[in-house]
Amino acid sequence: MKRISTITSIILFAMMAGCGGGKQSTDDLIIVDVTTSYPEKELILQDFMDVEYIVLETSDEFLTQGLVKAIGSEYILVTNRIRNGDIIIYDRKTGKGVRKINRQGQGPEEYNRISGVANIILDEANGEMFVKSTADKILVYDLYGKFKRSFMSSHYDVFEYDKDNLIGYDISDFYQRGEDRDREKAYHVLISKLDGSITRKIFIPFKTIHTPIVVRMGIGNASTPEFCQIIPNQGKWILADSSSDTLYTYAPDNTLKPFLVRTPSIHAMEPEVYLSIMALTNSYYFIKTVKNDFDFETGRGFNLNTLMYDKKENAVLEYVVYNDDYTEKRPLFKFMWNPYNHEITSSVILEAHQLVDDYKKGILKGKLKEIAATLDEEDNPVIMLVKHKQ
Repeated sequence: MKRISTITSIILFAMMAGCGGGKQSTDDLIIVDVTTSYPEKELILQDFMDVEYIVLETSDEFLTQGLVKAIGSEYILVTNRIRNGDIIIYDRKTGKGVRKINRQGQGPEEYNRISGVANIILDEANGEMFVKSTADKILVYDLYGKFKRSFMSSHYDVFEYDKDNLIGYDISDFYQRGEDRDREKAYHVLISKLDGSITRKIFIPFKTIHTPIVVRMGIGNASTPEFCQIIPNQGKWILADSSSDTLYTYAPDNTLKPFLVRTPSIHAMEPEVYLSIMALTNSYYFIKTVKNDFDFETGRGFNLNTLMYDKKENAVLEYVVYNDDYTEKRPLFKFMWNPYNHEITSSVILEAHQLVDDYKKGILKGKLKEIAATLDEEDNPVIMLVKHKQ
């Protein structure tokens, strides 16, 4: 029977005892039962988020499939699905192409591929971009593609933190599943932009490593995609670890505060169901769960589910989100949430040919209708940015 789980207050004195790292405090927590079915709620995106459309310039020089990798106040950086090494810089306000950079290769100043999901970090203040080339290397270029430096880094979910540091999650123990952690090791860290050294350790308490991975010895392995351990949250951060039942809020003053607890415990499930935050807004928190199972014969597994915590109703729900710039109910992809920074919670690729077709059908309105009226089917896609309301 579907029900709404009760949101209760928990003070985790025992959990927090003896933990190193930042100053820690406790408060009321959100409790999410990952085994429960929940009722669904319909949402209109524009009711709780702002939307910005960027029409990417189309020319012989600037042709792109529009995979957004980084967004700043001035620029938006995109790549292609075909992994040809192109990084195209567009002006965010006008959508005009600024320049195309390609440093793909095998040399010490080149990336052999652009690795991972959060794989390019844009630092507009310093005029630099950080490219995650392999599992353990980051290369730094200026915004003209000139190589500046590189450093070794085994960190994932890397974001810009401040003018001197990045924040990242260490994945070097990912395959140590079932082993006890090194109590001196922090997985969430601040990383020097200059040389990759660790400038601050942030300790999330847990004993045994429970990483979301299934391994078939001697044949192959598979791991869950896009399991976010770090989420920017309007000046603060949400820090998660697959080995911990608790997610935390982390503030710039080095305060770590419990934010959300999943139940049952990850250490009591087989197979495990992991939980992470996809995005936080002023009204809703969007959540993803991943079941840790994989069938090597069929190539299927790691079933994903989405939930939402409604702050006003104090309830956990399933959800569907519609774009109000359509006259019909056009649901958005539930896994679209992928925050780039403290402003932008996600981006959506709107293909030109589909927009042209929708315009002809008369099902667009507002700004999107105006844009579609100017497009050709062969144009670059339009990028929809979803951002916090001002």
